[in-house]
Amino acid sequence: MTKYTGGHTSVIVIGGGYAGVLAANRLTRRDDVAVTLVNPRPTFVERLRLHQLVAGSDDAVVDYKDVLSERVNLVVDTATLIDRTSRTVSLAGGGTFAYDHLIYAVGSRSGIPKVPGADRFAYPIATLEEAERLRQAVAAAPTTATLTVVGGGATGIETAAELAEAGRTVTLVCGGQLGPYLHPNGRRFVAKRLAALGVTVLEGPGTRAASVTAGAVRLADGREVHGGLTIWAAGFGVPDLAARSGLGTDETGRLLTDETLTSIDDDRIVAAGDAASPSGLAYRMGCQAAVQLGPHAADAVLSRIEGRRPEAVSIAFAGLCVSLGRSAGIFQFARKDDTAVRFHIGGRPGARVKELVVSHAVKQLSDEARRPGARTLKATDDTRRQRVQAARANGPAHVS
Repeated sequence: MTKYTGGHTSVIVIGGGYAGVLAANRLTRRDDVAVTLVNPRPTFVERLRLHQLVAGSDDAVVDYKDVLSERVNLVVDTATLIDRTSRTVSLAGGGTFAYDHLIYAVGSRSGIPKVPGADRFAYPIATLEEAERLRQAVAAAPTTATLTVVGGGATGIETAAELAEAGRTVTLVCGGQLGPYLHPNGRRFVAKRLAALGVTVLEGPGTRAASVTAGAVRLADGREVHGGLTIWAAGFGVPDLAARSGLGTDETGRLLTDETLTSIDDDRIVAAGDAASPSGLAYRMGCQAAVQLGPHAADAVLSRIEGRRPEAVSIAFAGLCVSLGRSAGIFQFARKDDTAVRFHIGGRPGARVKELVVSHAVKQLSDEARRPGARTLKATDDTRRQRVQAARANGPAHVS
């Protein structure tokens, strides 16, 4: 068993994405806390740029030395089991780490496709390895081949636009509505931009993918969309580490917590990011929630170390940024409760806002590494408490 060294309290952070890195950096506010970050990759992945990696305009990685505090011990490995009784984390490489507190920030991955043939013939894009594999497949595909993108959300839209701007022929199969998060005004803008790029957009209830073969996607209404390559951007899932470790999860597999982000099963385990489900009412997966939940999780652990009860989670959303190629984008404004409003910034200004947001996300990590506690937590969604009370009255379903 590998014991922690340095400090009097050991905190392990599982997952080195936006939430995990922010949490790890913030924990270094106390000199008597030894922080270990367990992550399967040696570099930080800018998931907000994976569609750029596929098209070849960015590598989507940042060296951890640029975003992670020198006081954080980075362990490149995969956590396979959390043992609450012994307070240890087992790793795929054979090691075991002991902890006093643990932050569960394993993030998200591609959802397991339930569509026949999707797991064999479609290329997912949710992780660095998947995006690299897809980039190679796109490069190998004939330039005349149609690329079919399945999924009308932000990931599908960004991937379709990026590839179309690079000169590829693209069909976007929405599986319902194009950009379901967007306000109708924003949706019309996105549709117009995709049309200008030459993207064929198929939307409506009949466009749900029913099956995937080597050369086509069959839709629910019976139509077949033929193409040389199918890209799967239809939803995300989470790793099953919490469930395998006997921790309570919601129906998606996210760690079920109270409103302080503390596991309902163990007050020494706190969650952050895409794999957290406070009160069974998980936030929308993405960087915007992660950069707020990571610091909250760290503060919750620090409060418990100091013998104080953690504060309830308090975050708010500003909207959604979607790139539409390198020369255009859209920033869809939203209420704090993450519902879109009629206003948006589009075109080149939208692209500049998107790039600013993506770059600032990495800058927040660096700032917290240099000055732990630099990120202030002031955002508040005033409707959260009512939704939580309603969920508790209905008894949210979860898996133990």
